[in-house]
Amino acid sequence: MSNQPVQPVLYLVVCAAPPARQVGELVQLLMDDRWNVCVIATPTAVTWIDCDTLTQQTGFPVRCKFRRPDNVDPLPKADVVVVAPATFNTINKWATGINDSLALGILNETLGLGLPILASPYAKPALTQHPAYPGHVEMLTTAGVTFTRPEAIRPQHEGNPFRWGLIRDAVARFHPSSPPT
Repeated sequence: MSNQPVQPVLYLVVCAAPPARQVGELVQLLMDDRWNVCVIATPTAVTWIDCDTLTQQTGFPVRCKFRRPDNVDPLPKADVVVVAPATFNTINKWATGINDSLALGILNETLGLGLPILASPYAKPALTQHPAYPGHVEMLTTAGVTFTRPEAIRPQHEGNPFRWGLIRDAVARFHPSSPPT
């Protein structure tokens, strides 16, 4: 039996927005902070990311489809869930309880389990002005979801990398080795 502490598990739900293409950078930052990272992608996001590379990087398969009831879940149980980038579509579906993808199923179940959830919205300003959006963000916040400001990870200048460090910093407080606040 190993004396090494077991690292906590972070589910990273990836939605189809421009930052998804570089999500491996966020995965590495989180792994550097002693998280076991499991990637769950929305149906569109899975076509934007390199699943083989992410599987090699994390040691866990990238999941995007529901498993059959007789199949064992290949992922360990989550301690924390991060949604980054969190799209307009996913936030609105999640708030209304729609469960039509594995990613939404994970998010809906996580709300019910009371696990820490961090969401980093990435949606055009025109979409965030839609009348349903602010109410859905408020509903999820009331349910316990922590949100970064909209598009917090957008590069500050053209050509700069996405600002994954903001998510890294925000999720650090959920790590079991973090000092109590």
